[in-house]
Amino acid sequence: MKNTEYFLRFRDFLRHAYSIIYCTVFLLFFINVATSAQPRLSHIQIIVAPDHADWTYHVGDTAIFNVTVLKSSIPLDSVTIFYHLNPDRMPAIKKENLFLEKGKTQIKGSMKKPGFLRCFVEVKYNGHNYSNYATAGFDPTSIQPTTTLPDDFTAFWDSAKKELSSVPLEYKIRLLPDISTDKVNVFEVNIKNIKGRIYGLLALPKEKGQYPALLNLPGAGVYPRKAHLDIAEEGIITFTIDINGIPPTLDPEIYKSLGEGALKNYWFTNLDDKNEYYYKRVYLGCIRAVDFIFSLPEFDGKNIAVYGGSQGGGLSLVTAGLDQRIKYLGVFYPALCDLTGFLYGRAGGWPLLFRNPFTNKPDKVETSKYYDAVNFARFIKIPGFYSSGYNDRICPPTSTFSAYNTIKATKKILIVPETRHYSFPEQYEEMKTWFIRKLLNK
Repeated sequence: MKNTEYFLRFRDFLRHAYSIIYCTVFLLFFINVATSAQPRLSHIQIIVAPDHADWTYHVGDTAIFNVTVLKSSIPLDSVTIFYHLNPDRMPAIKKENLFLEKGKTQIKGSMKKPGFLRCFVEVKYNGHNYSNYATAGFDPTSIQPTTTLPDDFTAFWDSAKKELSSVPLEYKIRLLPDISTDKVNVFEVNIKNIKGRIYGLLALPKEKGQYPALLNLPGAGVYPRKAHLDIAEEGIITFTIDINGIPPTLDPEIYKSLGEGALKNYWFTNLDDKNEYYYKRVYLGCIRAVDFIFSLPEFDGKNIAVYGGSQGGGLSLVTAGLDQRIKYLGVFYPALCDLTGFLYGRAGGWPLLFRNPFTNKPDKVETSKYYDAVNFARFIKIPGFYSSGYNDRICPPTSTFSAYNTIKATKKILIVPETRHYSFPEQYEEMKTWFIRKLLNK
């Protein structure tokens, strides 16, 4: 009897302890979720907005930037702002402090030639700094590139592609069941390239048949890649590659170590030699990825698109210009465009090569012309969807419009001026819908 009583008391104790532990864990979970859900916006906000709805003006027009400083969504009385006006990625042409009695003012600026004028505003309040900016475009569709096309550009790349064709199309493929879905199988693929290998994630619809394909080219940096499952589940083969010869499924610490070590600033590697520049293997690797897609029995043999953003956007322009098998093209805020811009007193494209004396050398400048996405854009003959914003400081709009304006093929351009180096979900969905309609004839 006594043993039974002790047992019941011990059981009740455990239940009570469990209840306390459960409530504590739940409370900690709730606090964590609530904290992580807090908006990152400050209660001090600076609104900078051009007075034209599309942020676009003609050369010689006066752009008016409406500036409002808010505290808890109410204009802040008696505040001093610092502002400067500068052409895209160039030094300021005007800067001053302004005292705002009612938290609002207007700043005016103009340009004498096509380009972009940025209004940057900063406020110091209670020991903290707050800032924001907006960018007005002045006849952006009239911007022309500064880079020039080498006389032997076509011969150089024809020779490089011939060299690639002599390398056997060898590849290894491995199913990744943990990433696969009920509709799509995902495989890790590595393919023999001109030097080393190209790795990627292949997403194949499970249902037997032949499908169109989408090649997704990566943004800059060293990090894991993800398969495009949402598009694959629509009935489109997707192949997402890495350009640095690294498997896409490694421990994140490995990518971090490589990005901070052996592959840091890889875009500068061998820039003084057009035959050995880092991106030669990369550009040919993109073509090798197309070779691989064409080898798949599940591919329909003709309907293939290429797309990417930032570095991937530049690589998409390159691939579409180099490879006549590509049928459709999608580009977000492309890098690698009009790299020589800084040598002419205006913004050049990422990776902003010629901003300093180290890279501003004749041999490096000459090499850049063979790798500038603008010079590949000259040869694009297929329909394309393009999207970017005016506020992008990583891939400056001056450089991206240099490429857009060079393309003579059918093109759809979606400009969302306020975006920086990102796209809104609506932009991606519109491009995705465009691809699906083109590739699936919907």
